[in-house]
Amino acid sequence: MSFVKFHKDLIVYQKAFSAAMEIYVISKKFPLEERYSLTDQIRRSSRSVNANITEAWRKRRYEISFISKLNDADGEAAETQNWLDFAFACEYIDEKTYLDLYNTYDEILGMIVSMTINSSKWTFTQTKDPNSK
Repeated sequence: MSFVKFHKDLIVYQKAFSAAMEIYVISKKFPLEERYSLTDQIRRSSRSVNANITEAWRKRRYEISFISKLNDADGEAAETQNWLDFAFACEYIDEKTYLDLYNTYDEILGMIVSMTINSSKWTFTQTKDPNSK
């Protein structure tokens, strides 16, 4: 793991941002009747992955908070896969686009899970008070 100073340096953030932007572009082609349902939902969940990773990064002083925000990012990434399922089933996206994005979110999910499992490597350690028992 190379030194990460900002949340934007995280590969998982970069992958999620790129995927969310791709979803934004392809969702512009969804039918107008989907504007307040599928289009809004898939854009919101895909963007929320990044928002939660950003929040996790800022909360890494507290391992439990860090893990909690990563769990939120995990849930949003899985939700995005759900909306991709619907977009494909409704024939709003082709199979290649569907598989590429779905697999990208599998990678993102794997990275988030890895960060969660190895949270102590990402969070600040609190030094124990030498006077406490």
